[in-house]
Amino acid sequence: MPTDKNDLRQKLRARRRTLSAEEQKLAASRVASNVTGSRLFLASRRIACYLPNDGEIDTHRILARIRRMRKVCYLPVLSRLSHDRLWFARMETDTDLAPNRFGILEPVVPARDLVRAQNLDLILMPLVGFDDHGHRLGMGGGYYDRSLEFLRHRSCWRKPQLLGIAYDFQRVNGLTADPWDIPLTGVVTDQAVYFFD
Repeated sequence: MPTDKNDLRQKLRARRRTLSAEEQKLAASRVASNVTGSRLFLASRRIACYLPNDGEIDTHRILARIRRMRKVCYLPVLSRLSHDRLWFARMETDTDLAPNRFGILEPVVPARDLVRAQNLDLILMPLVGFDDHGHRLGMGGGYYDRSLEFLRHRSCWRKPQLLGIAYDFQRVNGLTADPWDIPLTGVVTDQAVYFFD
C-alpha cells in the first residue's frame, strides 16, 4: 500500500468502488449486525450515523435499527456559517433530505434544530482507511476532526464515543497521525470489531 495519504486515499477509494452490488450488500448486512450488537451501540441513546457516498458502506440497516430500538438518530450537516465543521440534525422517517455542496444528502432542518457533537453519545463515522491505533484516514476535508477537536482536551468523560465504519480491507499499517487528528474508539467492519486503547 502507498504511504502517502493522498495516494493511499485514492487507492482505497478505488478498491471500495470496484465491489459488486452483492459484495456491498453482504458487507452492509454484516456491518449492521456488528454495530448494533456492540456494547457502545446498545448503551447509547443519541446516535449519529451517515448516509453512504462514494462507495462507503450502506448504513440504511443501521438507521432502521436505531429507529426500531427507539434511539434518537442524527445525521451530519455542514455548517452553514463557517463551512468547515459539522452539526447534527435529528433524522426521522419523514425528514426531507437535500444534497450539500459535495452532493451528499443531509437533513433539511432549521438551524435552531441542529446540535453539536458534544450532545451525542455515539458517532458512527465513515472513513477511507484506519490502523491498529485508531487513526482514521478520511476524505481529506477535516470536517470530523474540527468538529470533534474538543475531545483532545478531555482526559475523562469521552463523549461522544467514535466508531468508524469500514470494509476490513480498509485496515492499513501505521497511518501517520497529524496533530489535529482525533482517534477513534473503535472500528466496525464486515469481518470484525476493533477497539483501541
